Amino acid sequence: MTGLLIAFEGLDQSGKQTQAEGVVEFVRTRGRACRLVSFPDYTTAIGTEISRALHGEREYGPDVMQLMYVANRYERRPEMAAWLEEGTVLVCDRYLASSIAYGVAQGLDAVWLRDIQRYLKGPDLTILLDIAPETAVQRKSQGRDRYERDLALLSRVRESYRRQATQAGWLTLNGERTRDEVSRDVVSAIETLLARR
Repeated sequence: MTGLLIAFEGLDQSGKQTQAEGVVEFVRTRGRACRLVSFPDYTTAIGTEISRALHGEREYGPDVMQLMYVANRYERRPEMAAWLEEGTVLVCDRYLASSIAYGVAQGLDAVWLRDIQRYLKGPDLTILLDIAPETAVQRKSQGRDRYERDLALLSRVRESYRRQATQAGWLTLNGERTRDEVSRDVVSAIETLLARR
């Protein structure tokens, strides 16, 4: 049995972590090994540097930031490949599409952002939890990082996500609804995916 990679994307506070954790529990009840992987992974050397930059301790341009985000995923690539080979279902809280969404929103080239990630395994399913930037701000009123404070940027990020979500392998869900309403749609999609694999 081959593994599966499921990615959750969307603005901060869209419910990605909550829904990803729910999927891990659900998949395990079906007898499949399942792991949650979150990006950025702040436990690595590159992840630590990303955290410093997000909280104003370092100043990098958008291109350098995206290179660090992508490098952070490459740090985890060998481990993730081994899990997938074992048949594990991997659930990612953010993955490839985040760099494209945030990078394009800051004026970077989408083709370049895809190209530097071409050796990372693509998701079998990407679930976009779509919310308005204003909702993201309302849900987290304190402790926002540099991106979370910029409504204009978040609007461009949302539009990039919506453009990407027109591709095959994406499911867009209205993240403005209650947690349980979103969860029902997520579980239905995961059930369908598991049935095929």
